[in-house]
Parts: sequence; structure tokens; C-alpha cells
Amino acid sequence: MKTIPSFTIDHLRLRRGIYVSRKDVVGGDVVTTFDIRMKEPNREPAMGPGALHTIEHLAATYLRNREDWGERVVYWGPMGCLTGCYLLLRGDLAPADVAPLVRDTFRFIASFDGPVPGAAPRDCGNWLLHDLPMARWEAAKYLREVLERLGPEETAYPQ
Repeated sequence: MKTIPSFTIDHLRLRRGIYVSRKDVVGGDVVTTFDIRMKEPNREPAMGPGALHTIEHLAATYLRNREDWGERVVYWGPMGCLTGCYLLLRGDLAPADVAPLVRDTFRFIASFDGPVPGAAPRDCGNWLLHDLPMARWEAAKYLREVLERLGPEETAYPQ
């Protein structure tokens, strides 16, 4: 079986940041998949599933409600390894193009106070698996330690 591209990235050297994971042409449009890497794989603890699930709900809601980006959002969701999320956007984009959007998203999550959107039995397949305090903590940590320090030279996979 052919190895998929995301399994060819050296996760022993991968750092936290915003990376282009892939670009695909769908119906004539380029869709850029971003790796929003919040944890260094295999070197720091992964996020708790409740925190990541809450980050998913908050980020997806925030992004899709943005007047400037909402129509371009294809998907926001967690990585199975619990070390980050994927953001798929219509357009041929680079990390520098979306860094302000990602910063705004994590500022929103870090300061969110209220009921988590979609965290009800009718709206979510695992509505009890949410952890808003840890989602806020993880978002603030990523914002402080990565997004607010991130320069353009740091937004590519290490070679």
C-alpha cells in the first residue's frame, strides 16, 4: 500500500507551528490543507480529547462565522494523534496568509466564556466529551508560545 504524504513527515523533528500539509485541486479550486501543530509530536504530552474536542467546536464555529474567511473554510478538525488540528481553506495559500486568522481564532478560544457551541446531545455525537477550561489553557499556551512569536521563516516543515 502506498504511504500517504502526511506519514512521510519526520515527526521526530516536527515543531509547533502552521504548515502547509498539502494542496489539492477540487472542482477547479485549490484547497490548501494546513497543519496547525499545537504540540511537538512524541516530545510533549498530547492534548486531552475533551480539550481538543472543545477547540474543534469553538474554532469551527468562529472560522465559519467570519465575514472575511467563512466562505473559504472547508474544514477544521482535530488530528487523531491529538497534537493539533487541520484547517482546509479554498485558495492557493501559504502559512503567512493565514497566520493572522489562526492567531485571531486562538485568541477567541483562549478568552471564550459561555456554553460551547454544539455541545448538546442533539448537536454532537459525544457531547459530554468537552473541557472548556483545558481548551482555553491549551489555546492560550499555543498563542503565547507559538503564534505570537511565529515568524515567516518558522512556518515550514523542518528540512
